[in-house]
Amino acid sequence: MNQTIIAFIIFITTLIFVSLEKINRTVIVLCGALLFILLKILNQHEAFLAIDFNTIGLLTGMMVMVSIIKKTGLFQYLAIKISKFAKGNIFYLLFSLSIISGILSSILDNVTTIILIIPITLAICENLEISPVPLILSEIFASNIGGTATLIGDPPNIIIGSAAHLSFMDFIINLAPFILVLLILLPFFVRLFFKKEMSQNASKNWKRIEKFDENKAIEDPLLLKKSLISFFITITVFIFHHNLGLEAATVALSGATLLLLVSGIDPADSLLEVEWSTLFFFMGLFIIIAGVEKVGIIQWLSIKIINLTKENLPLTTMVILWISALSCSFINNISYTISMVPIIHNIGAVTSFNLNPIWWALSLGACLGGNGTFIAAAANLVGINILKRQGKIITFRDFSRVGFPIMITSIILSSVYLYFRYLW
Repeated sequence: MNQTIIAFIIFITTLIFVSLEKINRTVIVLCGALLFILLKILNQHEAFLAIDFNTIGLLTGMMVMVSIIKKTGLFQYLAIKISKFAKGNIFYLLFSLSIISGILSSILDNVTTIILIIPITLAICENLEISPVPLILSEIFASNIGGTATLIGDPPNIIIGSAAHLSFMDFIINLAPFILVLLILLPFFVRLFFKKEMSQNASKNWKRIEKFDENKAIEDPLLLKKSLISFFITITVFIFHHNLGLEAATVALSGATLLLLVSGIDPADSLLEVEWSTLFFFMGLFIIIAGVEKVGIIQWLSIKIINLTKENLPLTTMVILWISALSCSFINNISYTISMVPIIHNIGAVTSFNLNPIWWALSLGACLGGNGTFIAAAANLVGINILKRQGKIITFRDFSRVGFPIMITSIILSSVYLYFRYLW
């Protein structure tokens, strides 16, 4: 009983400090993980076994590939090209940049997408003499939505895919079509909150944008060709990796190794750009959840959910969706997802449920919940901080005024989608 109480206190304290972002979240999680070992709730062997190296390997491989592709200037090229397509119409610009943010986030880390596309957006807005706020907020929302579409688009999906043995194509088939609908609807929702900004006349300044030469954004054409070939080979293998008997981490690390081989880039340079802090954050969380599971808290929570929903699959699915979305509006969705995985496994162990609808509910809730507040996702904080450096202060209330209704709307639509596709 004492170990259960101690484990619960460590777990809750860790989540609170991670959510507050007052101390580096990786440091907090590693402290929590070490406490589980030092207090002998877990031994070192159990702790290391708890780490899901399939998730770690997948993240590492994709980070290396993105770090190399980024050097080519491809992402800036795409942003300028699509911005020219808008031809001075602010809504077309909003729509185009939102769509490209969503699409990029389905294959890249959300933070990487935001870091790449916001500087281009700021340059365009400066030349058009319009407010960047609605465009950048829409890009942030789109990155969280788009990341939901694929196995590699958002860390919660990587965790879910590994835990539930779901393939790259499982996510494409089950989530991507619905996410595309949400992405298309997003700019129309954002426009409702920024009527004044959307009514600005930018056409008179459009000549400045036409002077942007997107071809100059491509810094290394040869590296671009090698990168695209390697990337498309990797994505193709991702599509068939279950049929080939390969784990996602093997595919990602193979793609990264291939690209390092053909690019001739010093691996040290690419490995320096790997977000090691994020990887150790994951490792620490896996250890913490293993400790919580060992003392019986996970089993207790899963039984409570089953009792609450009276072993009704549609109700269980909706409870997971809505709890996930509301929780992930205020706490880190990676922490939450890792916490929920063993709970869902336990639900499956004591019921006859087909767990697939519940896994999709967890994915949609955890990823889309990131739009609720600006503390909910790393991409949100990065985007807000970039705006702050430009003298545009977005408060918690400003962000939530737009983001929370958009999040609630997307979860309502997700409820309808899940019910009629899987539970009807």
